[in-house]
Amino acid sequence: MSLSKKTKDEIANLLKTIVREKLIKYEPETLHMPFHYRLLGKDRYAMFSFIQSMNTTFGMSIWEQVAVILAKGAGHYAERQYKLLGGIDSDTERLISQIHYKLRKGEITANKMAEIKQIREKIKKGERKVDPDSVVDLFVKIKDEENYFDITSAKPNMKEFVALKLKLLRWTGLRLSQEKNAKVSTRLAIPYNPYHPKPYERWTLKGLYDLENNEILVGEEFWNFVASDNIYEELLDVFQGVGEELREEIDRKFTEFRRR
Repeated sequence: MSLSKKTKDEIANLLKTIVREKLIKYEPETLHMPFHYRLLGKDRYAMFSFIQSMNTTFGMSIWEQVAVILAKGAGHYAERQYKLLGGIDSDTERLISQIHYKLRKGEITANKMAEIKQIREKIKKGERKVDPDSVVDLFVKIKDEENYFDITSAKPNMKEFVALKLKLLRWTGLRLSQEKNAKVSTRLAIPYNPYHPKPYERWTLKGLYDLENNEILVGEEFWNFVASDNIYEELLDVFQGVGEELREEIDRKFTEFRRR
């Protein structure tokens, strides 16, 4: 299988809309930077600033929206900024803290299935309420498996890796507090591998995550997973096609700054 024309068009239209809206609203920062301007040119510096702004937009919404389109195109239920409601009792909170502490200390190695089993056995029925960790970047239901994703930056630091693992454990508790037999998978998604073509090397906390059971999906693994097919190269082609279509519009915008 491959991406349908409908799915490709939805992604392309999303990207064109976002970039064009950015171009219309964009104004470079008003900081006076005479050395940067003289060395690089105002237009180049403005382009750099625009790209930084686009990077923020990728992190805040583009990845999530593209993933939803891909998942729905494959016939799955998908939702971004999903509200995971539930209530974790104090005994289960202690269990989760213990698991997390032992993983950090290296006393145990990550085992996703064992962690879920322990939480499932301990959890009590909880109130369906908002929790500080209730917001899930991306929810995708594939058959009866519920996948809860945190989509993070390409290079999380050690502190972020540790905090994200605790969040994934708590998501499991929140969901099972509502339906003890739910088939839950909480995962970390990294949209692209900055070390390509080498493998993703940021495994300083390898023992913290169960890589064997795809607790972390990087780049191609993530996009193919949500689409349930090998669509990664096609997805890149859609981005490239939009980039080529918008190139003149982007160049015209930044030529304006050269004249100021």
